[in-house]
Amino acid sequence: MSSDTNLIAPGAGNESGGASPFDSIMLLDHNGEERWSARDLQVLMGYEEWRKFDDTVTRAAAAIEASGMDALDHIVGAAKVMNSGRWGRQQVKDYRLTRFGAYHVALAGDGRKPEVAMAKTYFAVRTREAELAAPAPTVPDSPEAHLALAQNYLAAATELVATKKELAIAAPKAGKWDQFCNSDGLIDMNVAAHALSDLTGGLGRTKFMEMLRSDDIHFLQKQNQRLPYQEHERAGRAHVRLVEAPNGKWVEQTFFTPRGLDWLVDRLGGNYLPLPAA
Repeated sequence: MSSDTNLIAPGAGNESGGASPFDSIMLLDHNGEERWSARDLQVLMGYEEWRKFDDTVTRAAAAIEASGMDALDHIVGAAKVMNSGRWGRQQVKDYRLTRFGAYHVALAGDGRKPEVAMAKTYFAVRTREAELAAPAPTVPDSPEAHLALAQNYLAAATELVATKKELAIAAPKAGKWDQFCNSDGLIDMNVAAHALSDLTGGLGRTKFMEMLRSDDIHFLQKQNQRLPYQEHERAGRAHVRLVEAPNGKWVEQTFFTPRGLDWLVDRLGGNYLPLPAA
């Protein structure tokens, strides 16, 4: 387990001027490579308990291994000295993360936390920008070679633009859907139909559900209108809950998350402000 002795203090060497809080906690190792402390990320990603964040780091390491890479190249055990209650300063468990490792930690984080969405945005964009800033290969002096290189740059730039748009959609819009959320922060389909009725042309619940099962949107399975596709649950756009029906039976019911409604609005036409609650 390594310590902090070979790392420059947080934010040192940061040329961005601290525009992002993730820049301000960035460390530099003895080779000048960017590193982040998991303990510092824990705070910025909205985790109060280290135990839960430690589990997140473990899942990120497993994802890196599953992709065929060595997780130890990006997530390394470390120690950090912290001020901790009545015991004063003590050494605690930590991890030292590369930019790629920190990105995977953000991907493994709790998607319901707006802080996690911010981390995903930051590390996805920084990782892609670093790839684009890599030294250009030597190009043979021929029209065909220059055309191929230009096409590669265009593809990379297009991917970066698409990534920024997708992450902007995924980031929760603070307070935007609060008036429609229940106590669990979820939005019932009936309520969602009302919230978007101006955008959807005044569709009632039945027509609204049919729209969600259309081939273009593909939000709900046709064989079971309450069950969203797993990709939407994994992306944090929907949750299935057991609710008590009027007849006393418990049934599965699909709820939107605020992120899910943001995603749907984007699919239906872009910028939109919800109607006020009834």
